[in-house]
Amino acid sequence: MKSSITNTIRKPYFMAVVLGTALATMGADTPAEASEISPTAINNVTRYCTACWRNARLPQDDWNDCTQEVLCRLLKSVPLRAWSDLLKHETEERREFVRAIDAVKKRFQRNRTRSPLAPDLVADVRDQQAAERSDDRQAIRIAADRVLSPRQQLILNLLCDGYDVAEIASELGVAPERVSDEKYKAIQRLRGYFGA
Repeated sequence: MKSSITNTIRKPYFMAVVLGTALATMGADTPAEASEISPTAINNVTRYCTACWRNARLPQDDWNDCTQEVLCRLLKSVPLRAWSDLLKHETEERREFVRAIDAVKKRFQRNRTRSPLAPDLVADVRDQQAAERSDDRQAIRIAADRVLSPRQQLILNLLCDGYDVAEIASELGVAPERVSDEKYKAIQRLRGYFGA
């Protein structure tokens, strides 16, 4: 994890690179025009943007991208000499700055809500539970073949299929008490087999 000192040192360089790239792509007319933006103005705009992204609860990974987009929008709409007054006065430039922040914030929030997780990346709990249940039943069938009588196996199979004791008793033609007794004995044998 990077320390805050490292982030503090690198942030001005990052913003300088961002601003330099934006100016190069916009094609500033003269180098004097680019030098009209003071580092303090860029730092103030960056800090203000960071506070906005934090308050909007945007993921911290997106903050630099959001700030870069705001800077690009400002380069298109606000004269360079007015950047130092962006945070000082209620001017048209300040309103443009706030509009740029709102537009970027809303776009990133929409993208976050619109991008659902890919279904193939999300584990379906039902499939996992069904697989575990199938594995458990297979282990019980193997154990039942080894330790249970054929009648006990039949009773357990009918129980697993959803029959109750009375229905099994009428199906086998025996008393319900006999079915309950066989069920109890079968469960005890299986517990002994599995060491439970």
